[in-house]
Amino acid sequence: MNHFRELVHRYIAIVSILLVLTMTVLDGTLVNVALPILAREFHVSDSQSVWIVTIYQLVITMLLLPLSSLGDIYSYRRNFIIGILVFTVGSVFCALSPSLTYIVVSRAIQGVGAAFVMGVNVALIRLIYPPEMLGRGLAINAMTVAIATALGPTLGGTILSFTSWHWLFLINVPIGIIAFLMGFKYLPQNVKKDHRVSYDLVSGIANILTFGLLFFSLGNFSRNGDTVTNVILLVLGLVIGYFYIRHLHGREQPMFPVDLLKIKVYALSIMTSTSSFLAQNIAMISLPFLFLNGFGFSEINTGLLMTPWPIATMIVSPIAARLVERHNAGIIAAVGMLFFSCGVGLLMAASNANVSEWNIAWRMAICGVGFGLFQTPNNIVMIKTTPIERSGAAGGMQSTARLSGQTLGATVVTIVFALCSVPSDAGSLGNGAPGVRVSLILSICFSLLAGIFSISRIKSLPKILK
Repeated sequence: MNHFRELVHRYIAIVSILLVLTMTVLDGTLVNVALPILAREFHVSDSQSVWIVTIYQLVITMLLLPLSSLGDIYSYRRNFIIGILVFTVGSVFCALSPSLTYIVVSRAIQGVGAAFVMGVNVALIRLIYPPEMLGRGLAINAMTVAIATALGPTLGGTILSFTSWHWLFLINVPIGIIAFLMGFKYLPQNVKKDHRVSYDLVSGIANILTFGLLFFSLGNFSRNGDTVTNVILLVLGLVIGYFYIRHLHGREQPMFPVDLLKIKVYALSIMTSTSSFLAQNIAMISLPFLFLNGFGFSEINTGLLMTPWPIATMIVSPIAARLVERHNAGIIAAVGMLFFSCGVGLLMAASNANVSEWNIAWRMAICGVGFGLFQTPNNIVMIKTTPIERSGAAGGMQSTARLSGQTLGATVVTIVFALCSVPSDAGSLGNGAPGVRVSLILSICFSLLAGIFSISRIKSLPKILK
């Protein structure tokens, strides 16, 4: 009877985590659909409205590691509960916002809540699942992210077709309340430690400044911001980052996990993750231009054609977790990146003469299969190669690698499109074809680089993942 009760409590805790994960991922995609409407509502330009999306991702990237460190030292559960509350309150503020300034500040509050949650999400999964089932738990996480990613644009469009944009944010409130009640009662506490290190406030401030300045300046470069100001901000970010890393030398549990990066397999896995998400975002941003301008699909069909990718990832992720139990994770992840690069290559090779939706959909599915084969094994390696008391830092770094890759991918596409904005020849991929072609080639290159990083781990992994 006690075992059954414990199992029920574990499942409730898992549901709480998955609900919040769905909520935070959805909010990264739901709002994109509404940007034109919000620009009109607040009487601002389209470029200004983009800040509603940008500020959310920027705040998460700046705060992930400081909040992960807080979870390592004190309580993953407490961080998670605070994150739900802050995110839900931020959602209410977003819905009530009367101007662009208010909604940008409210989105920043949402970003703080999301960072609290994302920084300890993986650590909590590691505490909830038995070691032999951890791979499946991480696969469920990856599947949830894929479902939320696929559902985001469709759900956003559906909400906007029936009601006002306010409900894009209000939908989070009941989900947040349910997740809070579940998590408050059933989420586990940290593993007890012999002693507790003090929180490094200097590192926290330095981390926020480093990531904030670097990614803000890179984003401004891609948006053709003032070059002198951008260079100053970039250099300032690099200088602060240099002294930040020096400050961490010799510390017991450094906020930016330089101690974990000394573990060769973990460091290679972080590089693999960053390269793969860079490749993924380059392709995800470029492909709609190919479908719309090159192949002449409608906006609705273009949106539908983007869904086979996350759906295939969702289906393959649990299978990849099972494969890791019997085969080398480095090989599976490398094969996944090979599939991914083949899928992107096949999309580039598609002829715009009588191309059909089905002809594009199966190629997109190959990309999704490849990413599903890669993502779960790589996540398992990143978690299992680190000490359990550093789970927060490991999970925070995992999310930081993903967000860094996605942000760099968006920056790369913007710069490539700006450099390649020349008229295309008739019969080519259509308007913007050179930029699309170059971007997709770069996506293939970064995916192959991720595969090389993954292969380089093969000899070490059997000993670690036993």
